[in-house]
Amino acid sequence: MIYEHPLAYLLGLEGIALLRSFTGEADREFVDSRIAEIRKLLDDESLASAAVEVARVNTVDGYRIWSQTYDGPNSAFDFDEPVVKEIVAELPTGVALDAACGTGRLAALLAERGHRVIGVDSSPDMLARARERVPGGAFHLGDVGRLPVADDAVDLVVCSLALTHVADLKPVMAEFARVLRPGGHLVISDMHPEWVARGSIPPVRLPDGRPGRLETYRHPTGDYLRAALPVGLQVRRCEEPTEPAVERSDGREPPRERMTELGPWEVWPWCLADLVPEAAGVANAGVPAVIIWHFQLTGDRG
Repeated sequence: MIYEHPLAYLLGLEGIALLRSFTGEADREFVDSRIAEIRKLLDDESLASAAVEVARVNTVDGYRIWSQTYDGPNSAFDFDEPVVKEIVAELPTGVALDAACGTGRLAALLAERGHRVIGVDSSPDMLARARERVPGGAFHLGDVGRLPVADDAVDLVVCSLALTHVADLKPVMAEFARVLRPGGHLVISDMHPEWVARGSIPPVRLPDGRPGRLETYRHPTGDYLRAALPVGLQVRRCEEPTEPAVERSDGREPPRERMTELGPWEVWPWCLADLVPEAAGVANAGVPAVIIWHFQLTGDRG
């Protein structure tokens, strides 16, 4: 169970902002304003009684619920898609695996590029939508830690916004290396660990109405390298975009209006940050939204 207290989040943002000011990123007026704002927050009775108990939800149950709206507004797509498309465009076509394929967002991209597509996901509900989206693909129920794919079977593996839900990256990277042919490529996008630390964890409402968040783990950058390098996956590229690489002109997600009140739990922590915009602006300045990796498998798998 997760104990989400809005005051804790707000004070955390204030604290990060003050730490950054301590190293010269803000002036005395900013610091005095933060301390005054903290006193005001501590005196706010509406915050003192607004804590919520939140269940941890496994990915199968969570994505069963989220599959209904997963392809709706999701700003993370604006950050990872252009970079993933750029990387994939430079690779030869072949057999491509979309691991943790979800509703087939990247599987569709791979099919458009001429790849023969395999998709694997642990959510039957997500797979059903992926099959509709990419009718020519071969989609299988399975887990990224034990892929239902033969050794040396694919030329490319992509995995998008999924590994934050995996506790240990080592067996997953070993599986990616196992199914790749020597010289094959692996492209991963994931929520950046700094945003995971700031509460960027998917919310869901359970069937009984209780709030829940998908099981999520914060993987520092080194975790990916410690998992990838020993199995022969060498880094070709790493990107940490802080701004969307494309304008939001496709109707996915218009700019969100800033909220001036506590707001419903479903839009925590974003609406909470709106309550302390100056602190949030400094605390979150320059923090990448996602991390994107391009690895290539060498002949030496460790």
